[in-house]
Amino acid sequence: MHIEVFNEDPTYGTQDATDTVDAVDAADAVDGVNEEALIDVASFALSRMDVHSEAELNIYIVDEDTIADLHVQWLDLEGPTDVMSFPMDELTPGGRPDANEPGPAMLGDIVLCPSFAAKQAKKAGHSLAHELALLTVHGCLHLLGYDHIEPSEEQHMFSLQNELLRLWYDDCKQRGVNYQPKPNTPEAFPTAADRT
Repeated sequence: MHIEVFNEDPTYGTQDATDTVDAVDAADAVDGVNEEALIDVASFALSRMDVHSEAELNIYIVDEDTIADLHVQWLDLEGPTDVMSFPMDELTPGGRPDANEPGPAMLGDIVLCPSFAAKQAKKAGHSLAHELALLTVHGCLHLLGYDHIEPSEEQHMFSLQNELLRLWYDDCKQRGVNYQPKPNTPEAFPTAADRT
């Protein structure tokens, strides 16, 4: 995967992979944005969804004013939000086993708002780093055509999101990578009903 992160929010600086947050302080910490972790979780999720290894994705880190403007412009909804996705090429994950392998594609853009996400993370009792990983997976699924408009779609998408996120934490552990502690509260892996 070719994934780039553009941090346009000066409030949330870049955090090194070695700057992990102590589990005790995770809920109250004002984390930086660990770009390496975002790239890693996006790469993992897209690989698990059978997206071509040379696909491209951009992740933008923005402030609340910027995402509120995008929210109104593209969805006609007032106020800021946590994540928005802008797909570029139509892709279908998986596919037929006997089909030709699809070539690389520009998946699109994911826009994350750490200041909005930080409020959600605090309410759920986990770190901003975990919330941003969750939102990155959520954004990847939107780029692949998943949605949560209908209750059955919502249940499927959130189930898949949580499965991918749990598997990513397991994969990080196997590789000896520790971006942030894996939260163990139910709110860390929310159902669709939990996110309302």
